[in-house]
Amino acid sequence: MNLQNLFAQRIGGTAFGQTDEIYKFEKIKRAKAAARAAHPEREMLDFGVGEPDRMAPRTIRAALKKAVDTPENRGYADNGIPLFREAAARYLREFFGVEGIDPATEINHTIGSKSALALLPLAFVDPGDEVLLTVPGYPVLGTHAKYLGGTVVPVPLTARKRFLPDLAALEKRDLSRVKLFYVNYPNNPTGAAATPEFFDELIAFAARHGILLVQDAAYATLSYRREPLSILARPGGKEVAIELHSMSKSYNMTGWRLGFAAGNASAVKALATVKDNVDSGAFKAIQEAAAAGIADRKSAESIRRHYARRLRALVKILRAAGFAAKMPGGTFYLYVPAPKGTADGLAFATAEEASQYLIREKSISTVPWDDAGRFLRFSATFESAGDGDDARVLAELARRLAEAKFVF
Repeated sequence: MNLQNLFAQRIGGTAFGQTDEIYKFEKIKRAKAAARAAHPEREMLDFGVGEPDRMAPRTIRAALKKAVDTPENRGYADNGIPLFREAAARYLREFFGVEGIDPATEINHTIGSKSALALLPLAFVDPGDEVLLTVPGYPVLGTHAKYLGGTVVPVPLTARKRFLPDLAALEKRDLSRVKLFYVNYPNNPTGAAATPEFFDELIAFAARHGILLVQDAAYATLSYRREPLSILARPGGKEVAIELHSMSKSYNMTGWRLGFAAGNASAVKALATVKDNVDSGAFKAIQEAAAAGIADRKSAESIRRHYARRLRALVKILRAAGFAAKMPGGTFYLYVPAPKGTADGLAFATAEEASQYLIREKSISTVPWDDAGRFLRFSATFESAGDGDDARVLAELARRLAEAKFVF
């Protein structure tokens, strides 16, 4: 049997696995391996990782240790336990001022945001439908929309618009086939945070065109210039939006795979219906553990301060090296224009070339973005031996960047 003839067209058909194309993150992975082999004596400074560097809060870990020994937690969780849904409703109220959410009908647990983004198109997208997707950004919803025969319409996020989608430009196109509009605030990779005024404009836009907003709030509590904001707290938000919250970034629970969707009851029901045919739910003990801590502002604030401190230090170092860096509105990322080259005449045609140079010549890993301009993303989740070791890692970053003598 020639298995190559069996692969679906959505993943490449007969060409699956046969091309030499290397994707961005695989290029980064290979470049890091080559740099380590060429310079084993030189520490890799990895500012490309988008994963928390600390453990989950003690309260949540302690609750898991107890819950894992509870016999009632051994079985299927299906679409989630009431305890977690109720905790999620408290979290929305305590952090974002969202009132009146019904935990039974307007909240459903998810196995992280990624799973929810993959499942939502199954509930809404038919062949020929369109989805709006901000770029640069997280592509999962768009990937699955295309799998189903939908069309992805990229919505560029530019510095000129403060990395918010240009709704006026969207009004000029035919939106009659658009069903979903994916946004993500605070935004990965740009670090931009939404304002109440922008969310109000977005809600009005969605209501006018009959579009469901999918607001990916994975970094919701990591806000630095204003109080955390939920689209569900804005007038009319619950009618036109489903908001995805994740325990991964806000509570250092990345590998635990837990989040929830909240908002429009019909949209939540549709997601739950599809999900019921895909998975059997997250381990009940993990849901119980999260319920013990996600409404705890003290734990979330400690995590937020950790990243704020690192980000401020990173801003100072990057600015000294010539980067146009400033504190983001949220997330744990700095999104900065990539250098054009170096003082000795080396030129970078793309951000990816600049990123590869940094890995190859300086053992500094970043993530490049060439979707809407040329940018590098530096993450404040870099590895160190603890808070006391941060200064050493950052000093070494400053030294290597100074050696590079970048031109902007």
